[in-house]
Amino acid sequence: MKVRANGIEIEVDDAGPRNGPAVLLIMGLGMQLIGWPQDFVQPLVDAGFRVIRHDNRDIGLSEGFDHAPRRNFLWQSVRARLGLPVRSPYTLQDMANDSLGVLDALGIGQAHVIGASMGGMIAQRVASSAPQRALSLTSIMSSSGARGLPGPHPQVAASLFRRPPGRTEEALVAYSLGFIRLIESPAYPCDEQELRERLTQSMRRSYRPAGLLRQMLAIGADTDRRLDELGRIRCPSLVLHGEADRLVPIEGGRDTARRIPGARFVGIPGMGHDLPPPVNQLLLAQIVPFLNSVPAEKDAAP
Repeated sequence: MKVRANGIEIEVDDAGPRNGPAVLLIMGLGMQLIGWPQDFVQPLVDAGFRVIRHDNRDIGLSEGFDHAPRRNFLWQSVRARLGLPVRSPYTLQDMANDSLGVLDALGIGQAHVIGASMGGMIAQRVASSAPQRALSLTSIMSSSGARGLPGPHPQVAASLFRRPPGRTEEALVAYSLGFIRLIESPAYPCDEQELRERLTQSMRRSYRPAGLLRQMLAIGADTDRRLDELGRIRCPSLVLHGEADRLVPIEGGRDTARRIPGARFVGIPGMGHDLPPPVNQLLLAQIVPFLNSVPAEKDAAP
């Protein structure tokens, strides 16, 4: 369903008991709400939580920003490497405000906020900028964004800038499959046919590469979170990260936990930068008890 959030149209999926504690799931770069697989969502619903997923702006079925001023992506990447400001059509704080707007539209005052990869960065901003709305923060395979942290493995970084060899569905699925193979969890490889089916489903639902590039610019422009925002987070915080992550190395997760007061860090052996069923089980074994340990509050209004 569509809701009006932060002045734009956002696609939302709302599952579980309406009177259960709300869990807001925020997905990562270029990923749609279906990037949160059902074997991650359903156990949360079964545990009594109301689970809200949404397509971030510019991706999936949410409002796009093709009308925004165009920026030369390679030049902005050079500026980022030189420590110069990156110009982006919108910011991660704008995307955090979208997430808060989803809660407003659904009449939810407070939620447990869980984000993966870029979604973890957005979740960090939700928890820091609206502390009265976040019951807890869970940051998965994400980063503080601090300068000096290791970046993607060179092969992964090169693949990020490589264009697909064609525009047919078959070529795009093959390209996406090749990238996933670079970043997947080495201890828990996905079945190829199942992965192809998931990628085809995602592509048929929505394919918006320009939105992905604009989201990458928003990440590059996000320079004050590590200095100004993470230290302000006061809700219970859990940071989870794969020990075999080749896209966002584990040092990013460790640094995130170090900068958030009282945060607990857990490394997941054999996990890369994806959510296959065995990894979801390992993550949920940490997340569900953590969420249950956080006392519910009733004093925040949307």
